[in-house]
Parts: sequence; structure tokens; C-alpha cells
Amino acid sequence: MLDAAMQAQLKQYLGNLREGIELVASLDDSEKSRQTRQLIEQIASLHDLVTARFDGTDDRKPSFVIRRASDAEKWVRFAGLPMGHEFTSLVLALLWAGGHPPKVDADLIEQVRALEGDFHFEMFFSLSCHNCPDVVQALTLMALENPRITATLIEGGTFQDEVERRDIMAVPATFLNGEPFYNGKMELAEILSKLDKNADAKQAEKLAAKAPFEVLVVGGGPAGAAAAVYTARKGFRTGIAAERFGGQLMDTLGIENLPGTTYTEGPKLTDSLKAHVGEYDIDLIDLARAVELKPAKDVGGYHEVVMANGASLMARSLILSTGARWRNLGVPGEAEYRNKGVAYCPHCDGPLFKGKRIAVIGGGNSGVEAAIDLAGIVGHVTLIEFDTKLRADEVLQRKLRSMPNVEIITNGQTTEVLGDGSRVNGLVLKNRANGEERRIALEGVFVQIGLVPNTEWLRETGLELSKFGEIVIDDHGATNLPGIYAAGDCTTVPHKQIVVAMGEGAKAGLGAFDFLIRNEPAEDVAEAA
Repeated sequence: MLDAAMQAQLKQYLGNLREGIELVASLDDSEKSRQTRQLIEQIASLHDLVTARFDGTDDRKPSFVIRRASDAEKWVRFAGLPMGHEFTSLVLALLWAGGHPPKVDADLIEQVRALEGDFHFEMFFSLSCHNCPDVVQALTLMALENPRITATLIEGGTFQDEVERRDIMAVPATFLNGEPFYNGKMELAEILSKLDKNADAKQAEKLAAKAPFEVLVVGGGPAGAAAAVYTARKGFRTGIAAERFGGQLMDTLGIENLPGTTYTEGPKLTDSLKAHVGEYDIDLIDLARAVELKPAKDVGGYHEVVMANGASLMARSLILSTGARWRNLGVPGEAEYRNKGVAYCPHCDGPLFKGKRIAVIGGGNSGVEAAIDLAGIVGHVTLIEFDTKLRADEVLQRKLRSMPNVEIITNGQTTEVLGDGSRVNGLVLKNRANGEERRIALEGVFVQIGLVPNTEWLRETGLELSKFGEIVIDDHGATNLPGIYAAGDCTTVPHKQIVVAMGEGAKAGLGAFDFLIRNEPAEDVAEAA
């Protein structure tokens, strides 16, 4: 299973084990079980503290438990092979079970250990899902820190019958004590906030105790990270309040147009940005959603940002970099069948539609790339573009047209997503040229029609927004409100690209620097008078 290079790398990691761990496998005669046995034997051969057994009796085969030799009540189970994006999760599970300390906030670990009640998690992932590892790793850590928590992590492609039976049409899909818990990406703090009733109050208390910032960046994507680095380097007390550090970047796979970097992926670039931010005295407040802005009454005064948990953060200068999100179709059936056939991430959810008929809505680069990707997995792809022609780059169009299981429809408007009450079974398409409607039978709809800025919470603040909801900025990244700057996909800047967002973030940071050195704090002005 593991080539020589991967074995050498894993052996090096296992050198961090502090105590013995056991791998207990439940196998049958299938090829996947043979591969699982091979993987477990390879892992056990790499370190004396790892032992392997093959007498497990779990109903899911192949599967295997990772547990501490000294404490069999703390365990995590992988059902299927945790390769692809989940190989890192496997390595971390081995290390944590073997006593290697996780790089996680100590307060969060104590919160896990203090949870009362029995929590039995089942979580379904796909090997191509870049959102799944965060959930896998969070549940793994919880199971290995609290004996009343168990986690069974299931590779959906191996257990397709169970996926069908449980109507799972999007990953990550998490169940708690047999009932649906959450569909989508979650980090440890988010899971704890759902289980621990006091989690929000605890976070609010910590935020309320923070001293005012000179610069507060709201949003943690490429623009926000760049802005914070620039202001911190100028010596200003800087904070980042991010609903999810990385933003859309975490949902992006192949990145090939970032100058100086021939290829990277969104989660990897996010890790690099986080490490860069960590090199400076920047207060990173992750999983913090802003819900209200109260602009300063005087130039040089403090702006107030109210968070969803009720706490407020204060700053003399703000940089708004809240990014954007996938645009919805806004047609009947879309919301009802979200995660039941309506999807927005082809990389995450594509494998769940293997051999099925799907539609991709949108003929720009994102839509055509999604259709190309999905055509190699699903049975048939219907690409639907509202315009009279595709808008994607010509090289992508040529690739798409060369694929035998793809139909391209232009000048088409999706008017309804159809379903049987539990999952999608078709859509209604209107020909914009003659008004005729027809129904297309299918099992999945992937929406790829652009972005909407995350600015709804700013509408009643006096901040100028465009008709599309974008924050209006000038050449310096300044808004119409003194001391408030903005950068990235939430603004009127054209070309929503990673490299553009980074540059705009730097520009906004320099704009905030210029504002701060030219304007004394309001309280200092009052004292001087």
C-alpha cells in the first residue's frame, strides 16, 4: 500500500510515539480488506511500539481501530482505507494515540475532556474531499481524549450501500448517536460549541476581555492575512477576527496561477498564510463571526464590531475582508434538496455520484472545470449555461467538448430542482430562445454560478455598498467611512483572484497605516484640548 518514500516518512513520524498503540482490524475476503491488512502490517513493521491484530469483529469490513495499549477505552475506528487527503489524518491518529501531544489549544482539549454524556460519532468522508480532514481529525482527537466519545470514520466509496441507505449525498456527513448531526466542514471548536452549551459564553468572555486594537482585520482569507502582516510589520497592535481562517481558499483545490508557485492547493496555502501570520504578534481569533458594525463617531475614535456570541471587539482602524460565498440559483427545490443532490463542491461530493447522471450549472471556468472533473466519475454530465455561449477559457472548452459523456446546453435557464421528497431526481430547464421547458432526469445538481459578497451585516451602517452588495473602495482601499478599509472579494475591485486579494490586502494595510499615523486617537485629542 505504502511506497518506499511514504514508509520512510511514516517511520520518521512514528519516532514521536511515547507509548504503545494497538491496531485491531476487522476484515473479510474482499480486495479492500487485503489492502487494509497490507497497510496495517506495514505500519506495525515501522515501529516496535505498534502492534497489529486481525481478530476484530466489527460489522463494517474492512475497518480497524487505533487505540492506546494502556487504555483500550480510548479509540478511533477507520472504516475503509484512509488514504488520499486522509493519510495525514491517519498519521495524526497514530501519533495522538501514542501520546504525542496535539498542536491544539489547551483550553479546547480541556473542554473535550470535561464533556459530560456519551457521544458516538459516525462520519462519512471521500478520499478527494479537502473539507473532510478537519472533521476527521477533530473527531479523532475527541475520541482519543475522552473515553465517553467514540468516532467511526467511514470512507463512503467503500461502503456505498450504507451511503445509499442513509441518503448521504454530500460529505463530510456527521452523525451523532445514530442521528444526523451536521453536513459540512467543522473544526474542533465548532463541534464543541454544539455539544457544550457554555461554549459561546466562554468565548464571549475571552473576547470581551481583549484590549482595543489599533487595526482589526475582519476576515481571514488571502486579503485579510496580507493586510494583517503589513500592519503588524508597521508595529501596530493587530487582530484578525475570522469566521473561518482561509475562507474560500479552504474550498479551492488546484491553484496554478499564483506567481512564483507553479502549483499548490487551497488548504496548503491556507496553512502557509497561517504560519506567516503566526510569525508576527497578531491576535488571530478564529471561528468568530461578525454580525454588526458600529462605526466610530469621531475620526480617531474606536469602531466596534459585535460578534455572533455577543462580545464586541474595538479598533481604531478596521480592514473588512469578509470575502464571498457560492451564489445560489434561487429556484424552487434548491434549498429543499441541498446536500440531498444539490451540491456546490465537485471535489468533495463528486465521488458520491459515481455512475449517476448529474448537471453542472454555469459555463464559466469554475463550471467547465467542475464538469471535466465530474465527467471522469459520473455516468453523464449535462452542462447548462444561461448565456448564449460558454464563458470559460477556450482550452477548457476544448477539453470538455472532447469528453463523450457530456452534453452542453447554452441559452438555458434552470427554473426548478425536482425531487421525490428525499433526494433530487431531475430539474426543469427553459430554453431562453423560445420559452419551451423540459424536464431532465438526473440525480445531482452542481451549482457553479459565481459568488456573493459576505456584506449583509454591513447594510445599515452607513458604509457605501454597490448594487451587488460589494464594499465601495478607492485606490487606497478606503471606504467612505474614515478609518475603515476593505479588501478582496467583498469589494468593488475587479477580478476576484487570490493574487489580487493578496495585493488588495497589502494596499488596505498600508492605507490603514497611513490613516493611523495621520490621526491621533480621539481620547488624546480630547485631553490636549
